[in-house]
Amino acid sequence: MRNEEIYPYIDHTLLKPTATWEQIETLCQEALTYHTASVCIPPSYVKRVREAFADLNICTVIGFPNGYQTTEVKEFETKQAIAQGADEIDMVINQGDVKDGNFVKVKEEIERLKQACGSKILKVIIETCNLTEGEKIAMCQVVTEAGADYIKTSTGFGAAGATFEDIRLFADMIGEGVKMKAAGGVSSKEDLETFISLGCARIGTSSAVRLLTAQND
Repeated sequence: MRNEEIYPYIDHTLLKPTATWEQIETLCQEALTYHTASVCIPPSYVKRVREAFADLNICTVIGFPNGYQTTEVKEFETKQAIAQGADEIDMVINQGDVKDGNFVKVKEEIERLKQACGSKILKVIIETCNLTEGEKIAMCQVVTEAGADYIKTSTGFGAAGATFEDIRLFADMIGEGVKMKAAGGVSSKEDLETFISLGCARIGTSSAVRLLTAQND
């Protein structure tokens, strides 16, 4: 694939806890230059980025990276992020609830955050590296039934990131209308191309610009 065909799939990401405004600003400028799908940034930078980059598609993270905040806290975070200018929300599920088999609670939380998002996009991070295959399959059903827009593999802060096998599993198990986002562990242009070929509508990575600008089309 040509580089310019790959960039529209990229959520250009910087979520390090030490991220400075200078680094965030560079990320945003790169997103505009290369026409990435969005920038994915910490919630604390959403308002400033919206004021500085009026036309940029802004994604931020909720309940990140562990997901064990209460639903009420995640709901407040979501509403505040959207009020400050976020266009897309990537939420982390409560993995303890999944391990307890309390999928009703997980579904209800996703539904509440989708309601808080309104017309904005909601992506659900299930942190695949911590789940069994059965739990991943169950979460495909939960995300579908809850009305989320995307299922997303990983935070990038877990023990492992996206795998081709998990994306293939998602593709088989998610319902119509749910899209897929791979995140974490993308290390080459070939990885990007493979995730796209498997059906990912988005790929979350901090490395895409570096990887692609180092390549010749």
